Amino acid sequence: MDLQGLYEKALAFGHLDAEEGVFLFEKAPLTELMYVADQLRRRQVPHGKVTWQIDRNVNTTNVCIANCKFCNFYRIPGHAEAYITDIDTYKRKIEETFRWGGDQLLLQGGHHPELGLAFYTSLFRQLKELYPTLKLHTLGPPEVAHISKLEKMSHRDVLTALKAAGMDSLPGAGAEILVDRVRRLISKGKCGAQEWLDIMHEAHKLGITTSATMMFGHVETLLERFEHLVKIREVQARKPAAAKGFLAFIPWTFQDADTLLARIRGVHNLTTPEEYIRMIAMSRIMLPNVKNIQASWLTVGKQTAQICLHAGANDFGSIMLEENVVSAAGAPHRFTANGIQDAIREAGFEPQLRNQQYDWREAPASMEEQVINY
Repeated sequence: MDLQGLYEKALAFGHLDAEEGVFLFEKAPLTELMYVADQLRRRQVPHGKVTWQIDRNVNTTNVCIANCKFCNFYRIPGHAEAYITDIDTYKRKIEETFRWGGDQLLLQGGHHPELGLAFYTSLFRQLKELYPTLKLHTLGPPEVAHISKLEKMSHRDVLTALKAAGMDSLPGAGAEILVDRVRRLISKGKCGAQEWLDIMHEAHKLGITTSATMMFGHVETLLERFEHLVKIREVQARKPAAAKGFLAFIPWTFQDADTLLARIRGVHNLTTPEEYIRMIAMSRIMLPNVKNIQASWLTVGKQTAQICLHAGANDFGSIMLEENVVSAAGAPHRFTANGIQDAIREAGFEPQLRNQQYDWREAPASMEEQVINY
């Protein structure tokens, strides 16, 4: 392997294997890696704008039996702090979201042992009846797998029912690292890597748009990160020609504050800003069939995320009017609508408000300068 040959293969939109990815990550000078990724970004997203979104992460429930070792948010069944969100709370939060210019809920929760398909289809229909323009970016492959097990139904049938009830898109939640050795150590109660991938493929066959994520900087090896990227690329390559498939890829760093991984196993997030920038660049290089690469300002902060815009990223994600899960593990960063646009301009780009489908939106006149912390 040589750097120049791999640069040329990447710039020709070739599919690098995992070992080639590791070689580039370890051996390429950062400036050269950023240059290659930036050239690919310019060709894949030629308008040159950096997109961003206004939405809100609302949790259906905090009850979960998956027992992930990196999560401080969940509560076991019967815990004094356990809850299921009621409809009045949804109404208040949705109306606030609309008032502040948002158009979508990122609606996720835990593996509640008593909440099956009927609960979610009923909730989605009720929300859509109350707010017909609301977009629902809902659940994730592990939750779909959990519902399928509870109901003894196929993934396809569960996804079909959820789509009919109002699911607009499926987040890439619960991917962590798509290698079962890692998953057994950090998220044993969730679906395995292949089931996660299978659910995404079924969603694509049904015309449900999705995103993909990677949480890194814990117990995984460098090679396992790149195996994860190859698996995402392979699922995208198998989507029907008319399907959008994975609209975006979002790598983010493990947040370790007071987690079981940190307290019991001594696993801490030691990811440096340079390492994160390299992972963004390699995400662009390894995923030539995924158009949008998002920088996770929530976990790495404004300055590192800004540099990522010159290393292959073209999206800054959402200001997230509310976010509870990653924040519970220590992610401290926050943006307002003006702040995220200023950050994009400071990095040398034009900000462009978007929706979940990456269609551009006009900034609503009612957009208020608010950040809510719950």
